[in-house]
Amino acid sequence: MNNERIFLSSPHMSDEGFEQEFVKEAFDTNWIAPLGENVNKFEEELAEYVGIGHAAALSSGTAAIHLALKAAGVEKGDYVFCQSLTFSATANPIIYENAIPVFIDSDEKTWNMDPKALEEAFKKYTPKAVIVVHLYGQSADMDRIKEICDKNNTVLIEDAAESLGTTYKGRQTGTFGEYGIYSFNGNKIITTSGGGMLVSNNSEKIEKARFWSTQSRDQARHYEHSDIGYNYRMSNIVAGIGRGQMKVLNDRVLKKREIFNRYKEGLKEIPEIQFPNENEWEYSNHWLTPIIINGNTTPNQLMDELEKYNIESRPVWKPMHLQPVFDKYDFVGNNISEDLFNKGVCLPSDSKMTLEQQDRVISIIKEMFGN
Repeated sequence: MNNERIFLSSPHMSDEGFEQEFVKEAFDTNWIAPLGENVNKFEEELAEYVGIGHAAALSSGTAAIHLALKAAGVEKGDYVFCQSLTFSATANPIIYENAIPVFIDSDEKTWNMDPKALEEAFKKYTPKAVIVVHLYGQSADMDRIKEICDKNNTVLIEDAAESLGTTYKGRQTGTFGEYGIYSFNGNKIITTSGGGMLVSNNSEKIEKARFWSTQSRDQARHYEHSDIGYNYRMSNIVAGIGRGQMKVLNDRVLKKREIFNRYKEGLKEIPEIQFPNENEWEYSNHWLTPIIINGNTTPNQLMDELEKYNIESRPVWKPMHLQPVFDKYDFVGNNISEDLFNKGVCLPSDSKMTLEQQDRVISIIKEMFGN
C-alpha cells in the first residue's frame, strides 16, 4: 500500500499560477509593503464575492476578530458571549480587550452556537457582543441567532474563518452580523499563507479598522498618534496570493464537498460512525470532514491507526470552557460541545487528495471497524 503522506488540509495553489502573476506584479512595481493594488483589489474582490459592502485586509483572522470587538465598542469589564466549541483564536481577542467571555454551548443539529443556550445566557448577563462560529464550514442557525441578538440590541460578530464559500439560505456566512471575519491561514479553503479579512456594511467602522491596523497614525506630516494602534495590515505580497486564490475558490468548495460526500458514502455501513447533517438551510464548504464515533472505539485509537499509515487527522476542537486558560469563566449549556469533543475526529480533507488516497483512508477505517 502506498505510504505517501496524506495531509489534513494543506495549502493548494492554483495550477494556472494565478497567485504568481499577482505577486510578480507586486515585485515588478516594487509595492512590497502593507498597501498597494493587490491589497485594495483583494478587499474589493472578497467583499463582492460574499456580497457585503466593505472589507479590510489584515494579518490574520485573529486580528480581524480583535478589531471587530474594538469596532463594537467592547471595553474592560464588558461581557462577550462566545461559542465554546471553537479554536482559541476566537476567544483570545476578548481577553486582549480585558473583557469577560461567557462561553455558549453547541446545538447537536449544527455543532455551532445553540440558540436556546444563547437565550439562557441573556437572562444572566448583558453582553456587548456575541461571537458565533461556523465550525468546519457548517453554518450556524443564523436566523435564530440574529433574531436573539437583535432583540437584545447586541452586536453580532461572525467567525467565518473556516466557512468562506458556505451559504445559509443562499447568503454567504460572515455577512449576517454587524461584522464578519475570514481567515486565510495555510490550512484554510483558500490561503495567503497567513492573513484575514474583516467585513461589514459599515464603511466608517471598516475605515477605522484600517486606521487601527496601521498603528493608528493620524493625518499629519510628523508621526502623530491619538489612539492605540496595531501592526495588523496585510502586505501587498500576501494579498496577491489571495487574489489568485479567489479565482479557484469555487473549485475548492466543490472539491471539499466531493470529499465529504465520498467519505459519507464509503463509511455508511459502519453504524458507529456519524456524520454531521448538512441542514436544509445551508450549502457547506465542508472545509473539513468531522465524524462522531459512538461505541467502544475512541477518537485517539482511530487517529493512532491512521498515523501508522502516514495519514494526518485531528481531534475536534476542545471547548474553550474546558481550557485551563478559560476555566474561570462561565459556561451556559448542556455539555453538547464536550460530547462532540470526546467523540469527534476530523478526517483528512486535503483538496489535493486523490481518489486513490481517499480510498486508502476509507479502507483503513473500514478494516479497523471490522467492515
